Amino acid sequence: MRLLGEVIPSPFLTAQVAIVYVKVYSCGSYFIPVPKQAVVYKSPACRWLAEAGIPAILWKKPENPQAEALARGFFCKGQAMGLAAHEEGVSRDTVKNSTAPCLAVLGTASEVGKSITTAALCRIFANMGKRVAPFKAQNMSNNSGVTPEGGEMGRAQIVQAEAARVSPHVDMNPILLKPSSDIGSQIVLRGEVYGNCKARVYHKEKKFFFEAACRSLDRLRRKYDLIVMEGAGSCAEVNLAAHDIVNFRMAEYADAPVILVADIHRGGVFAQCVGTLACLPQDRQDKIMGIVINRFRGDPGLFEDGVRWIEARTGKPVLGVVPWYRNIRIEAEDSVVIENPVDPPTPKTDESTVAIIRLPHISNFSDFDPLFRAKDLDVSFLEKVRDLSCYSAVILPGSKNTRSDLKWLIDSGWTEALTSYRKRAGYLLGICGGYQMMGHEIQDPEGLEGNPGTTMGLRFLPVKTTLVSPKITTRTWFCREGAKGEGYEIHMGKSVLTGGQPLFEILSRNGRACHDSDGCVSSDGHVFGTYLHGFFDNPEILRQWFSAIGVKRCVVDERSGLGFRDQQYELLARHFLKHLKLDPMGIEL
Repeated sequence: MRLLGEVIPSPFLTAQVAIVYVKVYSCGSYFIPVPKQAVVYKSPACRWLAEAGIPAILWKKPENPQAEALARGFFCKGQAMGLAAHEEGVSRDTVKNSTAPCLAVLGTASEVGKSITTAALCRIFANMGKRVAPFKAQNMSNNSGVTPEGGEMGRAQIVQAEAARVSPHVDMNPILLKPSSDIGSQIVLRGEVYGNCKARVYHKEKKFFFEAACRSLDRLRRKYDLIVMEGAGSCAEVNLAAHDIVNFRMAEYADAPVILVADIHRGGVFAQCVGTLACLPQDRQDKIMGIVINRFRGDPGLFEDGVRWIEARTGKPVLGVVPWYRNIRIEAEDSVVIENPVDPPTPKTDESTVAIIRLPHISNFSDFDPLFRAKDLDVSFLEKVRDLSCYSAVILPGSKNTRSDLKWLIDSGWTEALTSYRKRAGYLLGICGGYQMMGHEIQDPEGLEGNPGTTMGLRFLPVKTTLVSPKITTRTWFCREGAKGEGYEIHMGKSVLTGGQPLFEILSRNGRACHDSDGCVSSDGHVFGTYLHGFFDNPEILRQWFSAIGVKRCVVDERSGLGFRDQQYELLARHFLKHLKLDPMGIEL
């Protein structure tokens, strides 16, 4: 393997430096021998070698037999140089000529259907024999998942990879921003936590992140026949254009034609289309090869005059009018779908009902999709405090900022309602951050979620939690009472039981067998806690939980996991294919 230098500016230093930003170069795994005059700069995921022109070799520690010697290279004088690996003997021109074409799916606004359209196109082209992969340079969502290698990425790109029938990889979503406050986020770069920063600081380093995203896209283009790229938000936000790395700037880098998606359901579709184009410079208008009108209610034939008006006014063909659907269940991209929950009326006493507390920093809300599919079960997100005695069970979901959301529970009055429910022998379930909140205390000595300190928990479970890095991200196989299942873990921190019993037996993590346990069950069997996401996707596990909380009438959907999702991707592809014109997209079929 030979390393070739490529320009990637350092986000930390203005001096001449060379950077290596591969996962396995993290602290403690490798030696980096350099001459005495060299200065080594450390960060959680990188090694920085100052003094341009110094050769260096990286090799494994003897006690780490599973690691490989990954890199051997040279540093050149000049600007900051990044190292990108290429196969020996493959020239840049050869690589460039072998790259796959790209198709960009951009939107007139957030939540117009970009993710769904991208997933549909991935399955459509996969069904036509294409090796297709999704790509989103930067995603902002607390709804994330874990790849088979143990990297973290947005759930939307995992869904799209499944639709494309390929294994999800962090290059498909190289930058994931997980909001932890109104102005700050945790940055996940190629599957690993890069750091926490405020939006203003992140924008200053966009050049570095754009280059990293480009490298990810380059790698995908060498592996696949076609890349379907998704944008973010509106592609015509003029105040953000200078910092954009996910919409037109990425489409221009990939020389990708653009499909513009508009949502007729939210109203103003004519203004969406015309206004978006009006806000764009001519060269970017020219990249848009067609418009998709999404979420049409009724007979699309009745919108023919609207299609003609849009085509005449914009000069762009309408590639399709996609009707609204109710019979297809695809995971939503992020919590925009529950940004403004409508607290429903109090359920009747004879109904089987589950309440989910809508935390300010809720994460991985897709955990609850199987509950919504269960027949005769009513599921409600609650934000305003109410009496909980009528509910069969109450769930505290995952959180991106556990200590902050725990304070919100206290300040809003939810702790009293939850404590009263617990005293009346109600059934409680905490998942990930919700599990941590249900313990006795949460210690944060490193200040990973704000100021260092300790926050007292709800004391529903005999558990003490310490927030520590690095973040744990695993695909996990587990067992409970003879029923096996698969889920995933994404959490900062470790919890220690001081009583009760573990909830799950852990069989393997990231493909490695282990003998471990997860979670906790209270001594009376009324409170459950776990770090595992996605365990409800396993029908037998869901039936066990229904039985434990006394819900007997609900029928569990036996279609679960990837098998169920695959059926939905097929339905989605057929739905879109029926209403889309593929020829103008310019993809060789």
